[in-house]
Amino acid sequence: MQRGTPTEVFLAFLGLGLTSFGGPVAHLGYFRTEFVERRRWLDDAAYADLVALCQFLPGPASSQVGIAIGKLRAGYWGAIAAFVAFTAPSVILLLAFAFGATRLAGPLADGALHGLKLAALAVVAQAVWAMSRSLTPDWRRRLLALAAAAIVLLLPGALVQLGIIALAALAGYLLAPRSGAPKFRPDHTGLAFLVAFAVLLVALPLLSLTGNGAAVIAEKFYRTGSLVFGGGHVVLPLLEAELVPGGLIDRNLFLAGYGAAQAVPGPLFSFAAYTGALLNIQPNGLLGALLALGAIYLPSFLLVFGTLPYWQVLRAETRLRGGLDLANAAVVGLLLATLYDPVFLTSVRGPLDLAWASAAFALLMLRTPPWIVVIASAALGLLLSAT
Repeated sequence: MQRGTPTEVFLAFLGLGLTSFGGPVAHLGYFRTEFVERRRWLDDAAYADLVALCQFLPGPASSQVGIAIGKLRAGYWGAIAAFVAFTAPSVILLLAFAFGATRLAGPLADGALHGLKLAALAVVAQAVWAMSRSLTPDWRRRLLALAAAAIVLLLPGALVQLGIIALAALAGYLLAPRSGAPKFRPDHTGLAFLVAFAVLLVALPLLSLTGNGAAVIAEKFYRTGSLVFGGGHVVLPLLEAELVPGGLIDRNLFLAGYGAAQAVPGPLFSFAAYTGALLNIQPNGLLGALLALGAIYLPSFLLVFGTLPYWQVLRAETRLRGGLDLANAAVVGLLLATLYDPVFLTSVRGPLDLAWASAAFALLMLRTPPWIVVIASAALGLLLSAT
């Protein structure tokens, strides 16, 4: 990837942070449109490799892909710029909601949210279509993608998804022709990040035993960010189990924030800032929000920084390339399954919605900027609710 500047990365991701509605799968569609098609920072294969890597890692896959793109484009500061720009809009909106500055409720808000869901459906469909053309060029990979989609629909779950990707990668590795070993050199910086990840995973629970509020908050959010697979939709119920039964946050406040998190752009992991602000222990407020947000995302930074140097070397090896080819085909299948459930099933309520989403898809295929489609769809939902 050609090198750029942190400012360039920040501005590119800020636009996505302001307009990327629809959850982690939709975000991957937005990322592909912006960085593969429009800016050409990387090609489809390299992008799919990053998606496959982040699917293996615990934490928010879309945010990790963004961190990796920022790192490849402009180094560590580029990764931080990508994270801040993509996450800040949703954090600000959720904190405003937490502090009572705005209320996302009522039929008009519901109509706008429904429009955003249909726009997300179109974005995911366009991404699946485009990725399938480049990543499943032959019938072997197309059949693999369809099989992966069918298995995930029959046996939903993050572990099943990981198993499918792992088995596809193993099959591709074994079937590919053998080549010479890659010029692999230990990356001491990457290794240091991985060691830091493991040390914190052990040390923070010990520190939380002291009863210090900051240590308790950091441990709960760091552990959640370290061990959750499946993205933002999975982390929300896990945080509820961590925080609500112990009285760390009021259940009604938690559920109100859960609803608000569905109506803002950007990553669902930003919900950590909302909960951190409303915790019943100190620190809370703005400091608690920043602590919770930093703790839940820190594992993602450590894992991406730790694995990316090795990933870049190993992906050039022939047999590993064969494994990645089939893993990428499996990723297309997983996205296809997600396109149906939950994106389609939770968005389309009748023939009008189907026509609406189809029109948004057609606009995207005609290269209409995604943010225009998102805003237009939300405005249409608002208008229909008002009338």
